[in-house]
Amino acid sequence: MSFMAIDIGNTRLKWAQYASPQPGAALLAHGAVFLETIDELADGEWTRLQPPSSMLGCNVAGDPVRRRVEEQLELWDVEPRWVVPSAHDAGVSNGYDHPARLGADRWVALIGARAHMRERTRGALTRPVLVVMIGTAVTVDALDPHGHFLGGIILPGHGIMLRALESGTAGLHVPTGEVRAFPSNTSDGLTSGGTYAITGAIERMHRHLATRCGTRPATLITGGAGWKVAPFLEIEHELVESLIFDGLLALQSHRLAL
Repeated sequence: MSFMAIDIGNTRLKWAQYASPQPGAALLAHGAVFLETIDELADGEWTRLQPPSSMLGCNVAGDPVRRRVEEQLELWDVEPRWVVPSAHDAGVSNGYDHPARLGADRWVALIGARAHMRERTRGALTRPVLVVMIGTAVTVDALDPHGHFLGGIILPGHGIMLRALESGTAGLHVPTGEVRAFPSNTSDGLTSGGTYAITGAIERMHRHLATRCGTRPATLITGGAGWKVAPFLEIEHELVESLIFDGLLALQSHRLAL
């Protein structure tokens, strides 16, 4: 009864195989590939896996990439299933003006955050949660103690910020610098500026959510660049690399229980 979880982002595909489709299941294998090399999975890493009984995926890279992944999944007799955001699922209600327009990764991360916090508190979501994903783009989403998604912000990640500055500023081609309180060169100025833009946005949303709910939120950070930004946050936080997979496990378990 093993379960395959797939997370297709803007840059990479990440996958994880679990012993069963339920939160807390044992991780059997996992990996990540750049989107350019998806077509090698069925003849490469996946050939060493036991065939999964089911799969659920999260995709923000568009239909052409999804179809390429489904071609690789033909290695096994498993039906491809993909998350589509809805008004309510797995204990989370969607407060987006148009629920289906919320990014699938944000929706799954919110569900994963609820599952993660409930596991820590033995079944109760007692605090609001700020769900932060830091990758190609950055999203900061607010979940209240009742599992209601209140809304969130989107801003560019480090790479997009730097490319925008390079394309709009003559002669600005410098190596990556360090994060410093008072940068004294252009490289450090760019790196510090991007980092403080992201951390400042996170900290402001943290204040908004605390004011809305009347209590200090928990802050969960995930995404490929989360480890770069987290050390410079001035609020308590937790890095959870598996948040998307936690959400996919919670969704699949909820669907099987219906």
